[in-house]
Amino acid sequence: MAEQARSQKLKRLVAVQRHLEQMAESELAATARHRAEVAQSMEVVIDAIGSMEPVHRQFSQHYAERFGRLTLKEQQLESVQQIQENKVLKERTKAERLEEHMKEARDLEDREAADEAIYDLLEITFSAPASSKLQRS
Repeated sequence: MAEQARSQKLKRLVAVQRHLEQMAESELAATARHRAEVAQSMEVVIDAIGSMEPVHRQFSQHYAERFGRLTLKEQQLESVQQIQENKVLKERTKAERLEEHMKEARDLEDREAADEAIYDLLEITFSAPASSKLQRS
């Protein structure tokens, strides 16, 4: 009975671990979206810097500073994304290991239940009264 409790506990742990994995994937997706937004902003600033329109030339210093800040932000987001990718991998690995342990525990429980059924069948077979034909002889 303790083994059944073990597989059920592991099943709950697997569910929790999969949820943690989903949360990490969600954070990673948000960071990737943010990086895409920063990359798009960098493209807009580069286009503005390269523009020949007089309005953009007046703000070239501002655009250069903005591009520097966006570059720094991109680098920071890249490192955050790498950390989050490692976290997703770690959470997925934990979930897979827990799932393997759960399956092993369930197999042991099934094997134990089958053994108990065989023992019960043997007990019933050997404890049953002998046939009436055998008793007359």
